[in-house]
Amino acid sequence: MTSPRLKTRFAPSPTGLLHLGNARTALFNYLLAVGADGVFLLRIEDSDAARGDEQYRRALIEDLRWLGLEWDEGPERGGANGPYAQSERADIYREYFAALEAAGRAYPCFCTERELEIERKTQIAAGHPPRYSGKCRALSAQEVAERRARGMSAVLRFRVPEGRDIEFVDRVRGPQRFATADIGDFVIRRSDGTPAFFFCNAVDDALMGVTLVVRGDDHLANTPRQLLLLEALGLEAPEYAHIPLVVGADGVPLSKRGGSRSLAELRAAGYLPAAINNYLARVGHTYDEQRLLSLAELAGAFRLERVHRSPARYDEAQLRHWQREAVRALPADRLWEWMRPAAEALVPPADREAFVEAVRANVTFPEDVERWARVIYTDEIALSREAREVIGSAGPEFFERSLSAAAALDRPAFEQLAARTGELTGRRGKALFQPLRSAITGEPEGPEMAKLVPLIGLDRVQARLRRAAAAARAGAPA
Repeated sequence: MTSPRLKTRFAPSPTGLLHLGNARTALFNYLLAVGADGVFLLRIEDSDAARGDEQYRRALIEDLRWLGLEWDEGPERGGANGPYAQSERADIYREYFAALEAAGRAYPCFCTERELEIERKTQIAAGHPPRYSGKCRALSAQEVAERRARGMSAVLRFRVPEGRDIEFVDRVRGPQRFATADIGDFVIRRSDGTPAFFFCNAVDDALMGVTLVVRGDDHLANTPRQLLLLEALGLEAPEYAHIPLVVGADGVPLSKRGGSRSLAELRAAGYLPAAINNYLARVGHTYDEQRLLSLAELAGAFRLERVHRSPARYDEAQLRHWQREAVRALPADRLWEWMRPAAEALVPPADREAFVEAVRANVTFPEDVERWARVIYTDEIALSREAREVIGSAGPEFFERSLSAAAALDRPAFEQLAARTGELTGRRGKALFQPLRSAITGEPEGPEMAKLVPLIGLDRVQARLRRAAAAARAGAPA
């Protein structure tokens, strides 16, 4: 008998912008599906209409597509298991609520929040874990009818069987066991009629044919409840893999409420999808190759066995590293499209290709692009503190002789400028190149001068060398 085709899912709630922690969960599910030639499903968990927002649903879809995480089944794609928004599945949930009530596996609970709070405090004071006492478990049909007649609202609770152990093998954390005595009857339908997470999440996974649920380990304790629900409903349960959460420097999990940067913010800052995908794929997962990988390559080498069991710490420096790698890997035409908003007003159309190749290795974000465009194409450049120190140490005679060398050029060519200046000053290596670079670009380090100087032009080069000579002669900051 062949195993069913792998189907993973990403099931976010549209209550805010997608942040890095949730994007990692989406990516892991996508990589597993693609790597196994399986199905990646997207489901919108908006059963709580008060918390959901259409603008966040649209932003979520846009963010996933920007990352390249295209789903095979779900909103705007369709499939045999829709609808793919929980807000459109109320009739399905009602059918299964009714089935549980008819089988005696669920019952109405009229306890108020105040009663439940007192119960919780009493249990904690006695040294017991808080769980519902089952106060409404034994209400007769007549008692239920009387309470409804008095206008009392009720939630629907699942009747957890007593004296059982719920066991399953987590694909990341290994064998798991939970005692039903520690769970307590839990709410599956709120008093306003909307389904609780435990219920609709489990039912939808089963009905949509999900075979593997990959989610944060903060949901691990939900799994025995959901397995009990699926058993009671006669629905097939998926396998589960609970991955450690991504935490910040404070050890607190990244979240929308905790100020984790959203995908929209990262995109606005100039991050590229390849950078985020390569970073997140390695947060809590080991790859042998440390080069920038395509989504297909990331998927081909992704294994649940390589997912770590301890929390993964968010590392801004690593994210920036992959951003640099992603910028360097872009083809020239796509790199210019990324640069365009920051550079189009400054870079002449005829220079675009040369500009891209000149600065490619020295830009990480759009602000870097704009800075180098200003260095090349404007007359006023700011000199860094390091550049001023280099210029001062070189002395005025160095720049006076470099001006003589520049005056003899018939075109802006750095090799000739440096060679002639070296002959006139007797300087070599760093002592030659750093003062020239500092005077011409305002920085002692940066893009290859042989590519920059033709774009800067001979007139600007000479003007900047004159300014450096004057500053060095005066002994004042240039």
